[in-house]
Amino acid sequence: MTDERLARVARGWDEAADGYEEYFVPRFAPWVRSAVEAVSDLRDGPVLVPCCGTFPELELLVDRFPGRELAGIDLSAGMVERARERAARLGHPRVDVLQADASSLDPRWSGRCAAVVSVFGLQQLPDPEAALRSWVDALAPGGRLCVVYWPGKTEDDGPFALLGKVIGDRSDSSWEDRLVGALDAGTVERDEFIDFPMTHPDAATYFDAADHAGPMRALALARGDAYLAELRRRFLAEAPAGEWTHHPRARLLVVRKPPSRAEAAPPTS
Repeated sequence: MTDERLARVARGWDEAADGYEEYFVPRFAPWVRSAVEAVSDLRDGPVLVPCCGTFPELELLVDRFPGRELAGIDLSAGMVERARERAARLGHPRVDVLQADASSLDPRWSGRCAAVVSVFGLQQLPDPEAALRSWVDALAPGGRLCVVYWPGKTEDDGPFALLGKVIGDRSDSSWEDRLVGALDAGTVERDEFIDFPMTHPDAATYFDAADHAGPMRALALARGDAYLAELRRRFLAEAPAGEWTHHPRARLLVVRKPPSRAEAAPPTS
């Protein structure tokens, strides 16, 4: 990803942050809960959340792992600001939110984390395989990674599918088939698809949220208002009227880093 595109993506999420928290965070909550619940039996060490956005995982992590050091990382200054506001409201003394590129973690995290949890960030990164390897490298021996992401095909119909159709998305999703192969430093414990119902008041509300409070904000910045207006016209022409409920599916991966050699060795007596 070029510096210009990276800056545009960050600016897009800066502009989307308030609307994302209001519109998408409640709708994505079941997947967030599934990711947090998938990490258990943790040893000492921090829990790291790359691509944390507004950090909706935080309340669940505080409840599940009281007293644990927690850290979120996001590229967008707007998202980081709202994540810090969330942390301040909770008053948890051991939460840090960092503005940084989560696709390649700072070496200071290497081998330290009891868990890494990330929801709906992986598919947005320029090299998901490298990001996943970086996240596994951050785990301490015996630590767990849970990542939930939107695959190339989330549904056969519904607003996600229709939006992809009108955009004419031709992005390369072949990296999905290589993800497990990129996890040679960890053991895959779960690899499954999970879906939950999601409801939108109507097609126009969904499109406008995706434009102003979601991943299309960067596309709007790149191509302009006229392009988005034409997309909206085509989307609404094909969308059903009234309330719209769909069941998009996400992929959930849980990976465990093997214990150290000393821990794995059988007792000698």
